[in-house]
This record gives sequence, C-alpha cells and structure tokens, in this order.
Amino acid sequence: MGNVLLLDAGNTNTKICLADENGLGESYSLPTRPANTADDWGLKIEAILQREGVEPRSVEACVISSVVPPLDPLISRMARRFLECEAVFVGRDLLLDLDNEYARPEKVGADILVGCLSARLTYDHDNLIVIDFGTATTLACVKGNAFKGGLICPGVLSSRTALASGTAKLPNVDLTIDGDSLSWGTTTEECLNQGLVFGFASMIDGLVDKLSLRMRDPFVVATGGLARTIAQVSERIDELRPELVMEGLWMAYYNQ
Repeated sequence: MGNVLLLDAGNTNTKICLADENGLGESYSLPTRPANTADDWGLKIEAILQREGVEPRSVEACVISSVVPPLDPLISRMARRFLECEAVFVGRDLLLDLDNEYARPEKVGADILVGCLSARLTYDHDNLIVIDFGTATTLACVKGNAFKGGLICPGVLSSRTALASGTAKLPNVDLTIDGDSLSWGTTTEECLNQGLVFGFASMIDGLVDKLSLRMRDPFVVATGGLARTIAQVSERIDELRPELVMEGLWMAYYNQ
C-alpha cells in the first residue's frame, strides 16, 4: 500500500497527517475555513507533501473525519484534482467496527467515534472514557465494543475567549501554570490561568467520578490540544494520546 492522507476536520482546526502501512508520519494543523476554495486546500496540501518529500499522485486515498459539513465537498474536489484519488469519509464511505448505541447514531461526530475506536483497539480495559479537549470538551463512554453515549461541555479555549471578549478587563491568557498545586492568583492573569486549568480539571475529575457509578473502573484517555495542560493537574486522566483520532483513522483504513 502507498501513502494515505489523513484529515481530522474540526470546527477550529484541521489536523493533517501522512501515513502508510507502517504507521503515522508528522502531523500538521491548519485553521478550518470552509469558505476557502478546494484549490486553496489543494495548494496547502501540496506544500505539506513537498515538505515530506511525497509526490501528490503517490497518495492512494484521502481519509477524513469531519464535523464540518460545508468543508466536505471542498476536500472531495481537492482530492480529485490535486491527488487524483477519492476522498473517503468516516461514517459514509468507511464504516467503523464499533457498535453505536446513540439514540440518533447519525448525529455522533465522526471524530468521537474514531477516537473511541482507536482507544478500543489500543486498550484492554472493558470500560473506557475518551476525553477530547477541542472546541468543545467531550467525554465519550465505551463499554465493550459499544459507544454508549457521553457528555458535551464547554471547551477550554472557547471559555477563555468568551471571558476575554465578553468583559472589559479580563485578558486572553496563555493557560499555563507553574505547578500542579492550586494557588490563588495575585494578578488577573494568574487568577484566570489557575481558574481555567484547575476548574476544567476538577470538572473532568468530578464527571469521571459520576460516570464511574455507571461503568466500573473506567480507563480514561485524553486527547486534543489542551489535553496535556489539563492532565497535569487532573487526578482521573490515565493516559494522554495526542494523535488518538489520527491513529483511529489509520487503524480503520488499513484494517478495512
């Protein structure tokens, strides 16, 4: 098998990664702008492939997990014109070996299901909670080979932006803290950083505790841009997997 281009299209950013039968290559992140054209996406993809030393026409498939419907036709046209291959969308063209017990299965984000599949194939624990710190913070619950449902909470960056844009004096902060012990801030920036990082970690720990009443001894996996920041002070996150969705796309494609 040749190279495969993997895309995880989220509401804020789109992660892009080349892969082959041996695994994942380097990942890149571009802002998701559905208003851009297929050519714009194609030229950016060409630049990534050139940097990786890969000929565009050696890419055999473009595999996408997308939660941004307006972007889908652009990626499809880009794949045909620039890569001379077809775009393969999770859920429509590529089915996942995971039972979906959601009340309306078609409403589940492809990224959530791909992350759950990746965790299911990686860990032996019967009960899993997959947390994605993205535009929203999501907790997906897996029991056996079934996605049972989950929780959707505000995102860390979304909350930070809402505070900065909705108030006169609160700034946008960098979400960094000096240690893993909570301390009151002595500047506005410290107050925000401590409140957001420890606040979200406490929210996650509390929600995992409550979900544990329904799923015994869950193994908690975290992914997403702010996962490392929150995990450093969380008591319930067991492992970080920054490339969890990409790993799931790779597994789903090469195991089909």
